[in-house]
Amino acid sequence: MAVILAALALLPGARLPRTGPVPQAKPEAAIEAPAVPQPEKKQEEEQVPKPQPEPAPAQNPETPPAAAEVPTPQPKPSETPAAPAGEKFGPPSPALEERAPKPPTEQTLEEQHLTIEPESDVDHAECTRELQSLGVVFRETPRIDDGNGCGIDKPIIVSEALPGIALKPEATLRCPTALALARWIKGSVIPTASVALPESGDITTINQASAYICRLRNGADTGKISEHARGNAIDIASFSFKKGEDVAVRSRREDSTLTGAFQRTVSAAGCLYFTTVLDPESDAAHETHFHLDVLQRKGDYRYCH
Repeated sequence: MAVILAALALLPGARLPRTGPVPQAKPEAAIEAPAVPQPEKKQEEEQVPKPQPEPAPAQNPETPPAAAEVPTPQPKPSETPAAPAGEKFGPPSPALEERAPKPPTEQTLEEQHLTIEPESDVDHAECTRELQSLGVVFRETPRIDDGNGCGIDKPIIVSEALPGIALKPEATLRCPTALALARWIKGSVIPTASVALPESGDITTINQASAYICRLRNGADTGKISEHARGNAIDIASFSFKKGEDVAVRSRREDSTLTGAFQRTVSAAGCLYFTTVLDPESDAAHETHFHLDVLQRKGDYRYCH
């Protein structure tokens, strides 16, 4: 009771404040209403552009629909467009085929545009001295130029292959060819004949079928030039003896006589002096003679058959 009485005594002096506390407004976020984007946030979103679909190209009334929708028609073979510069499509035109060079095996002598090979004065003089030392009878003749690469720069005409051995008919050759012929006859033909055909006596004549002549190989219309057309070759058809019969060059592979042995021996020995030897066993074009030439090949390669 004492406490209550004390409290009542104080009440008359107590006063209320003139103004009471102002209630705080609730934050707008708490208001249950649709959220309104803040201006600052809207500007930030605009700074980051969103990917936009590419605008469709304007349609030209004359332009067909896209290739993905309508396939582009392919040109027919006869409608193939002209190729850009530097590119080739389809078969070459007739004009290009005419300009393309033919392979050597299909070229005529005129199409090959060949020239006569020059000969060294020094080498020629040394060669003719060798011929004279062997007793070859020959004479020099003016330069031969039959055009298209046919000819001999320093030709000679041989009438005796060796002393006492005539060359019939006389042959127009380059000196190296005549020298190889003389050495072959001296080193092989004469000693082989003396062993195989002693009863025939000495050789008196070498009968040649072809020396210098302007033509392609084997007389063809196209192909490589013959070594005959350059004075590098001679064809031997037969050998004449003082007593016996002539020995004609023919196929003697199965000939078991000494005459067959004579021909096979001199044919094989020919490759010691010439770079090419073709005999009747080579092909049909050489059934009746030896073809001997001095064509120079790389590595001193020789072809002998």
